[in-house]
Amino acid sequence: MERKLAWEKYDEKECAEVFAFAEEYRKFISDCKTERECVAGIRARALEAGFTDLKEVIEKGLTLKPGDRVFADNMGKGAALYIIGEKPMEQGMNILGAHIDSPRVDLKQNPLYEDSGLSFLDTQYYGGVKKYQWVTLPLAIHGVIAKKDGTVVNVNIGEKPEDPVFGISDLLIHLSQDQLAKNGAKVVEGEDMNILIGSIPLKADKDDSEKEKEEKRTVCANILKILKEQYGIEEEDFISAELEIVPAGAARDYGFDRSMIMGYGHDDRVCAYPSFAAMLEIDVPERTSVCLLVDKEEIGSVGATGMQSRFFENTTAEVMNACGDYSELKLRRAIARSKALSSDVSAAYDPNYPAVMEKKNAAYFGKGLVFNKYTGGRGKSGSNDANAEYVANVRAIMDDANVYFQTAELGKVDVGGGGTIAYILGNYNMQVIDSGVPVLNMHAPWEIISKADLYEAKKGYEAFLKNA
Repeated sequence: MERKLAWEKYDEKECAEVFAFAEEYRKFISDCKTERECVAGIRARALEAGFTDLKEVIEKGLTLKPGDRVFADNMGKGAALYIIGEKPMEQGMNILGAHIDSPRVDLKQNPLYEDSGLSFLDTQYYGGVKKYQWVTLPLAIHGVIAKKDGTVVNVNIGEKPEDPVFGISDLLIHLSQDQLAKNGAKVVEGEDMNILIGSIPLKADKDDSEKEKEEKRTVCANILKILKEQYGIEEEDFISAELEIVPAGAARDYGFDRSMIMGYGHDDRVCAYPSFAAMLEIDVPERTSVCLLVDKEEIGSVGATGMQSRFFENTTAEVMNACGDYSELKLRRAIARSKALSSDVSAAYDPNYPAVMEKKNAAYFGKGLVFNKYTGGRGKSGSNDANAEYVANVRAIMDDANVYFQTAELGKVDVGGGGTIAYILGNYNMQVIDSGVPVLNMHAPWEIISKADLYEAKKGYEAFLKNA
């Protein structure tokens, strides 16, 4: 069952559409490197496209009817978008679910320290990373600092050409004999991933006492002075901060033919963005269309903003209530009768590392949207494993819409494995399958995707919303 390259079917007009959508996406992931930034960016576009904030619907007692569009925000780190269908929601919804968090490095709550005339920020990495990939890179700081008076300071340093960047140092090759003898997981230790941020000590005032001069004459004191002047924050404000360390710089076209995009956070924004874009193409669907964007997938989908929270069902209850058709039983029926695509990335076949893939069941660049009937490892452990009837249903939808798709596993048996939000959606008794874009360098600071696969994903998600 050899799948064809999508590039071969595009005429000049459609090829232009592929590149235009890819440029739209490239700008999105360049600007939105945290889950908060993703929600803010999508919220702004959704409101422009006619979505109404669910809070406004509730406060004003608005009644929703077919074709109405609703946006719900989950603490600024997750979101759900609904387009009300012609059929009652009790009959089920068509759902696209993706996550918007990505592997990164987070600051600890008490991060600032000094050693040997250098000032650092202490960190804890987030999600599954190869720690050695994060050293010697230009890094940026994104996030928020919440102050005791209730104000929230937005932080984004390292993206503008005039901004400073930061980084994690590495041992020079001349002194690395012992380091290089370690296995890959230990070449760089987690507690050594400290962000270098400064080296100039604060100058004391001439009127200061000797004790005051000694206290001031540190690099950390100078860093705190800069933070106070530029952001109005004190050292204790780090306690209530969410600051993420991410690769600095914009996503770039990749390859002489510009057929690919190299960027940070393709996993899973390369599925989240086309899911949202597909919603913008929907008018009045037969079944209510939903785009669900969640946080915390990279650490188990836990917490109030993860898929395991009650946000989705609570929000669906509110939407059904605004439609004038809510009961607990109807809510349960609506969710159980839904069909979902767990929009998450898959590992692309890399000819440099063929030993970990089984070629007949691998995902390839340029062959379109990937469906993973099951993920997991060690005997499908932790996977959703979609049923055959649903897979057939999805196949028919894609073929009817001329969407190029492929099927894959996440590596060889007893080699690969991985989890998504699919099993959590499946816990509601709805039908769900993993679908997404193949990625090279997955979970690295800079990942790579094919523009053709991105485009086919958007087409496939749109077809699913309209026809599932």
